[in-house]
Amino acid sequence: MSKIKDYALSDRGRLAYVWAKDHMRILTHSISLLAKSKPLKGITLGVCLQITKETSVLLVGAKELGAKVVACSGNPLTTQDDIAAFLVSKGIEVFAWSGQTKSEHDWCQNKVLSYKPDIITDDGGDLNTKAHFDRKFRLLKIIGGTEETTTGINRYLAMQNKGKLRYPIIAVNNAKTKTLFDNKYGTGQSTIDGYLRAMNLLFASKRTVVCGYGYLGKGVAQKCAGMGSKVIVTEVDPIKALEAHMDGFYVMPMSQAAKIGDIFITCTGMTDVIQKQHLLSMKNGAIVGNVGHFDVEIDSKFLLNQTVRQVRPNLDECILPNGKKIYLVSKGRVANLIASEGHPPEVMALSFSNQLYSILYVLKNHKKMKNLIYDVPKQIDNQVATDALNSMSVKIDRLSKKQIAYQENW
Repeated sequence: MSKIKDYALSDRGRLAYVWAKDHMRILTHSISLLAKSKPLKGITLGVCLQITKETSVLLVGAKELGAKVVACSGNPLTTQDDIAAFLVSKGIEVFAWSGQTKSEHDWCQNKVLSYKPDIITDDGGDLNTKAHFDRKFRLLKIIGGTEETTTGINRYLAMQNKGKLRYPIIAVNNAKTKTLFDNKYGTGQSTIDGYLRAMNLLFASKRTVVCGYGYLGKGVAQKCAGMGSKVIVTEVDPIKALEAHMDGFYVMPMSQAAKIGDIFITCTGMTDVIQKQHLLSMKNGAIVGNVGHFDVEIDSKFLLNQTVRQVRPNLDECILPNGKKIYLVSKGRVANLIASEGHPPEVMALSFSNQLYSILYVLKNHKKMKNLIYDVPKQIDNQVATDALNSMSVKIDRLSKKQIAYQENW
């Protein structure tokens, strides 16, 4: 039986679901085409995603396609409680509520696995990892999984390299129609949204330090520059650093950026990006936050062990031993989900279309797949892009027979 915060929020959640559904036509069109055949009938789908209005469209769709859906949240603090209540009203088992402790979050993941899912759809790798290494669940007969994030894929690659991956997992994050849009445009916009809600200050004229210049960092840097910020990028990859420099951003080490930055946003997926010594060297009033998956990029433990008071929703004032005030957004967890609502539905329609098609691909092909990480098949990636263009009434050219012959004769 589900465990959520408040079942009475279902009606409010339904309104949010309808709003998202109306703006996710790529996904809803695919669901409607598949609904009659019920391709997921008899399958239990275990889900560990952010419980948002956008996710609800995917989960309700999976149920309409015949699956038994059991879900928990990909983060202890990001659940939208009205959406959780709505999902329960639609017959989906949900173990998620906002403001969970780590032990509660762990309990919810255990509950999802106790339903013995056939396929796991994950965001960050927690559920798939638990299914591999927790003694209570290692014998589950899981036929495959899908993964939404770079962080999760990196975890599975480490498992694969050690020969410990027990079933195939499709790296949805690696699809071009996911990475180029969700990671870049979705994270860019939702990060600005989260920071503005948390601090309600100008980006214009401030030095904003973006840590990492992968797809997340590129999107965040682009949006911050559009808001009038003087953007500084920190990187460890020389090629990405060169790209940031060529894109017109200042590039420097964190030890230098820490002393001059006004706003800091970590986007790396790596631990110890903003360390204690960096925090101590920052200007009085600096604002720091993270949009990577886990809360390991900033030394939040150091900050939260100081004299702390909440000055705004999702903004803590931390008074350091040197007397400086540093402001921490969303306690160092994913600011674009906790301080705001996550990515807009239009980009999540791309990501979740990839998820849906990848789930169906695993179901159909798992017997001939090896225990490896797979990219989303190119035909799925292209289909999602085509669906997206059609939904926006955008037409493109096609190669003529002469052009195809010319191309093939090289």
